[in-house]
Amino acid sequence: MKKVHKELIFCFIISFMLERLYSFLNLVFYLFLCSMLLTSSVALPLERIERVQEYTHRIEYDFLSWVADASWIKIQQAALGSPHYIDSSERKEIVLDYFQLVEQVLFAEWELDQIYSDPDISDPERASEDLRERLDALYAKQRELAPFAESVLEAQVSIILAEANLTSGGQPLPQPLYHISPLPTALIISPRETIRQDKNIMLLADFPVDQRNALEENITKDLDFSALVVPVGGVGIYPTMGMRSTNLPWTVDTIAHEWAHNYLTWHPLGWNYDTLPELRTMNETAASIVGGEISEMLLARFYPEYLAAERSPVSLLSLNKPSLDPDEAPFDYRAEMHETRLRADELLAEGKIDEAESYMEERRKFMWENGYPIRKLNQAYFAFYGAYADIPGGAAGTDPVGPAVRALREQSDSLADFVHRIMMLNSFEKLEEMVGGK
Repeated sequence: MKKVHKELIFCFIISFMLERLYSFLNLVFYLFLCSMLLTSSVALPLERIERVQEYTHRIEYDFLSWVADASWIKIQQAALGSPHYIDSSERKEIVLDYFQLVEQVLFAEWELDQIYSDPDISDPERASEDLRERLDALYAKQRELAPFAESVLEAQVSIILAEANLTSGGQPLPQPLYHISPLPTALIISPRETIRQDKNIMLLADFPVDQRNALEENITKDLDFSALVVPVGGVGIYPTMGMRSTNLPWTVDTIAHEWAHNYLTWHPLGWNYDTLPELRTMNETAASIVGGEISEMLLARFYPEYLAAERSPVSLLSLNKPSLDPDEAPFDYRAEMHETRLRADELLAEGKIDEAESYMEERRKFMWENGYPIRKLNQAYFAFYGAYADIPGGAAGTDPVGPAVRALREQSDSLADFVHRIMMLNSFEKLEEMVGGK
């Protein structure tokens, strides 16, 4: 018994030392990302593009404060080590309870908004008193449950990353640390004469819609750029940022997607994210592939009942109920958006900028009539959404980068093989050579 006792003590000491080493490596990665955050802005040669920040410097998102707060939360979660002491069935229950709670919160917030919007309610504060008390109680439960749900999901993603051989020394580096919070919005800047993202500036999370529209119009009028403020579902800083959602598959996909960005940051593809539009598309498409495959593996392992659920993000955009007429073809959003991108590219290539913009506005109204509420459809819209090319069609148009990344995945023996091949590339030409395109 004494010998066994000594061996257990020795194993505990070794385990403790390895855990501290792993935590140290994650700290090094965190400091590296902070330094990148402070120094990674690209110096663009055009004075006109630099002037965009004259319009945004007072409304830009404070990432350093967010990272400090989120890091402290993660340190507290790590100290608790809760996922390791909770039974696997209870972990699942915690996650499902959390998503059910988020649904209750969002519905209560909607009810509150309806009260304050109803012109027949003269005293909305008094009318909503009980609802606001209930909402405060829900918020308290959400704050209590969210750290545990985040920790469980982080641990589950780590397990799947290890099974996919996306680890260093048996552990994912960095850890997939993820924190749910209100997300910043992104101001996307594109030239009017072509579709290309030249700048992406993160703005305040609560930046009002009317002010978004005014900002876009002022930049277009004064600087002759196409501008659009878009929502984002996650941000690949560290810990990564994610928004509240009732959609578990989407949330897991987002955690893995943003982890992939952090992993690529250590390698040539990630280093060159902002160098060229082609490299940005390679990064985003690769991360989308990782997010989708890791999400499928995780759901199959821990939440198999979700595999049969609707996974398409496009369905979340539509306000229309599907037609019950068997003779009526369903509206194909991706196909229609793909057609729009192709025609817009053609008009811009012919130098017909005004005609292209009028055409995109007509198509935006067409999308609205078919249940897809797009606030503004312009060059900046396609510059942003076209980079997510893991699925054929849609906003990417005829851009060859997405198909090349998908071809590399098809030619790879596994997801890990794909990641380890693409992460070493620093140009689209090298990707073409790798897939046999040249």
